Formats: sequence, C-alpha cells, structure tokens
Amino acid sequence: MNDPLLLLRRLDAIGASLRDSGQARALLALGSVGSETERLDEYSDLDFFVIAAPGRKQQLIDDLSWLRSVSPVAYHFKNTKDGHKLLFEDGIYCEFAVFEEEEMKSAAFSAGRIVWMTEDFDASLCTPRVPSAPFRPDDLSWAVGEMVTCIYVGLCRYARGERLSGTRFIQSFAADMMIACAPHFEQEQPGAKDRYQNERRFEQRFPGMAAWLPRIIQGYDRVPESALELLAMIEQYAHVDPSMKRRIIEEAERLIRSR
Repeated sequence: MNDPLLLLRRLDAIGASLRDSGQARALLALGSVGSETERLDEYSDLDFFVIAAPGRKQQLIDDLSWLRSVSPVAYHFKNTKDGHKLLFEDGIYCEFAVFEEEEMKSAAFSAGRIVWMTEDFDASLCTPRVPSAPFRPDDLSWAVGEMVTCIYVGLCRYARGERLSGTRFIQSFAADMMIACAPHFEQEQPGAKDRYQNERRFEQRFPGMAAWLPRIIQGYDRVPESALELLAMIEQYAHVDPSMKRRIIEEAERLIRSR
C-alpha cells in the first residue's frame, strides 16, 4: 500500500526522467492516476503509456534506466512486446507500454491525463480513437441459455473427475456471463465503469447482484453448491427452461449426496 500522493509524485518524476532522456515525446497516465484521480487510493498502482521519440521505442523498452534513475527497481518482466510490469523497491507497482506516435492512432485505451509532453507534441494523439467496451449481451435469452448450459456441462465435468474444468465452467464461464448481464437485471449505481472489464467495481455498481457472489463462487470443493446458487440467482431475474433446471438440480444434489 502506498500514499496516493506518492504515486502522483512518482509519475511526475518519471515524466521528468523521460524529458531528460531525450527519448520520449509524452507520458500519458491512465486509470486512477490518469483522468479518474477521484478513485486514487492506497491500493492503486501506476498505469501509463510512454510515447517514444522517433526511433527510440525499442530502446525505452529494452533499457529501463529511465525508471531506475527515478527509484530502485525490485522486479520487472516484459509482459507484452510493447512494455513491462514492474515493482519498485518501495512497493509502487506499475504497468506500462511504449508506443510510437503513429501507433497511438490505432491503440485501444481509456481516456487518460498527460503528465508531461514536449512543446511540439500533438496532444490529440492521447485522445482514444478506437472505441472499446466490455462484452454485454443484447439477447438475454441467449445469455441465459449460455449460463445454464455452462452450469450443466460443468457439473458433468465435475462428476467425471474433471474438477478443475467443472469449477471453471460454473464459477468462471457462467459467472462471467452473469456479471456481463448485470445491466439487464439491476439498475446500475453511480460508479466509474471500466471500458474493458465488467468485474471492475462491480460491488459498487451492482450491490444487489454482488450480494450473491459469495454464494455462487464458493470454490473448488463446493462446485455443486455454487451451481445451485447460480441457478437460483438466474431464476430470480429471468426464465429458466424447466428441463435444464431439473437436470441441473438432480445432478448437483446427487453430487452433494455422494460425498
């Protein structure tokens, strides 16, 4: 955990380091350190893009001296061709990517905050141009069908001894679809939406549905119980085919009795 003000100061220091290196054109902060600083807290990390000077992208990716000069680095690894995940020794964690100016025209990202830029940099490149949104099904009956069939297949996998696969079908695949369907089931409360992930700040945005989460995600050893609770939750909001309902209940209860 870190002082939120320390995170912002660290970003300013990174911007100054990039300026002094002569290898960059701008530093764009994203997420809670970007244009959503009202969300900034001691659990936040640093997400940012570096816009490289012409021909300097790879050097900025391969040689992290521009970060090491700001604060000692404890760990990092190159998680994409464009950037790294990195932990400073003082506990500040960051994820970043480095792009050429031309690449920014087709990059997918949420609106951010320019921390530093050269005088002649085109700031409009830091405005997202590629629309993106998390998956939200328009056809609720299709989504319900996906959920109940994932639950049933998951129970069958679990019964076969494929417990990991069964767990994922019910507590990941079906649960993820339920989360994606949340706007169909409950009035969304005010809160910062994430353009890429439905689960971000779900508890604040959909408190009624979030109350079910401990019951539908009970873990590896309680897959049948999770299946029954997820089925009950779906039924609270939508129609479930009686044949699928019966088969799910029968199989889940049989698995519970057989322990």
